[in-house]
Amino acid sequence: MTNTKTYEKITTTKLTYSGVLIALSFIGAMIKYPGTTIALDSMPGFFASIFLGPVYGAVVAGLGHLLTAMTSGFPLSLPMHLEVMALMAFTAFVFGKLYIKGFKILANVVAIILNGPISAFIAGILGSILALPFSGMALFMAIVIPLTLASMLNIIAASTLFEIIKKKER
Repeated sequence: MTNTKTYEKITTTKLTYSGVLIALSFIGAMIKYPGTTIALDSMPGFFASIFLGPVYGAVVAGLGHLLTAMTSGFPLSLPMHLEVMALMAFTAFVFGKLYIKGFKILANVVAIILNGPISAFIAGILGSILALPFSGMALFMAIVIPLTLASMLNIIAASTLFEIIKKKER
């Protein structure tokens, strides 16, 4: 009986933290990289991946991207933004798994590469498949640098914040 109550309490706590982090993603969605729809929405998702667990982080990061796309009017089409949402969720999940296993630097590097150049490349290909007017190599070239820079900022901020909180707990 005690285990069930403990489990419910942990689940309720994680869901509450997730809600707060999703709200922070919405605030970050409003802070966009100049001239693009790329925003600071994913830091709460990456933080959630290491603070609450990879699955929670994937949900927060995916919803964070969807919030950015919504506040920008889905400029690349709904199907494209759903694909980007899935990439964000996958990246946050991988980041959390690696970080929790103790591969902190590797987690940061892999997440930056996945969320930056690899996501930009996949978005370019998907844009071509969907026959979007702005796609392919043009889309890749336009977003790869700002997306990678925003990824670095979001991921390093999440790692740093987590380490500060962890250090304060000791």
